[in-house]
Amino acid sequence: MRWPAGPAVCFYAILGYTCGVIRRIGGRDMRRIVLIAASLLMSGLILWLVLRDMPLAQVWEQMRQANVFWLVATIISIHIAIWTRAIRWRGMLPGSSLTTMQAFYILGITFTLNLLPLRAGEVARSLLATRYGIPFVTAATSVVIERLVDTLLVVVLLAVALSRVPAIPPQTAQVATLFGTLAVIGFAVLVFCARYPALPRGLLARAQRLLPVLKRLPLTALLEHGLDGLEPLTHWRLFAHTLLWTLISWGVSLVTLMLLHVALNLGDVDVLLSSSLGATLASLSLAIPISVAGLGPFQAAMLAAGQLAGMDDVRALSLGFVFHGVTTLAYLLLGGLAFARLGVSLGD
Repeated sequence: MRWPAGPAVCFYAILGYTCGVIRRIGGRDMRRIVLIAASLLMSGLILWLVLRDMPLAQVWEQMRQANVFWLVATIISIHIAIWTRAIRWRGMLPGSSLTTMQAFYILGITFTLNLLPLRAGEVARSLLATRYGIPFVTAATSVVIERLVDTLLVVVLLAVALSRVPAIPPQTAQVATLFGTLAVIGFAVLVFCARYPALPRGLLARAQRLLPVLKRLPLTALLEHGLDGLEPLTHWRLFAHTLLWTLISWGVSLVTLMLLHVALNLGDVDVLLSSSLGATLASLSLAIPISVAGLGPFQAAMLAAGQLAGMDDVRALSLGFVFHGVTTLAYLLLGGLAFARLGVSLGD
């Protein structure tokens, strides 16, 4: 049984809600209105494109058969993955008063706020780090290092997974190559600046001589804080710590997707291949900042991953919705606890 009107109903419902939000807010904050409208419309449009030819009744029936026990295990696994990332981040900030538990709570808030448009959680993480004597730029630089290392690992994992796929769509290979190239270039620049800090200092001094007005800005302090944040790249122990816990955290993420395959009884496919493709493509889809909690791009990525792994569209889309749902729930549960334990409000 097909339900061709379903995607259209979903899209127009989101469009109507967007118009209602705009009418209620009025002219109070036009930028916020535009952001909300663009995010809702982006999610609605991509969902419509993904769902327009799907037998939604079959997708819902597949989702309904999910084993609750394994879904709970998946939520626990997601929290374990965040804990490993907290250990990684804490190790990247030597000398700070931040504990691993505090880092865990801050990451809980980070992932919760990343559900909002423009993924504001990373800014919130850097701001919360200042409560523990960590300069904002130092914390922000550590986040950049995390993202670059994660991207490098994602590209490698994606390349390995694609090598096991009989037919690779050229668009997928091009996107993976683009992200990999940008990540390698950015990472190389950061490593070079960390190893030879005199170069960026000299470039800044030269720029200040050419444009004296730059001396009025706190660029020197910002640069020094940034170089402090690059500390893990200058000491092999810290760098090894970052790489080790990155591998562990992504290993746990793969286990999470494998548990979801068990929950949905998808054991007749190559679970490792499907999980590798799902984790990497879903991660890349979250690079699109204009969406609501990644809704739309996430499902499109999981559908593509399932198709590459030889899974039919109904089961691939069911896996995408369930994966997105349990991840969002896990973030909200931890985020609510973290807000309470750290004494932080959304107003803060």
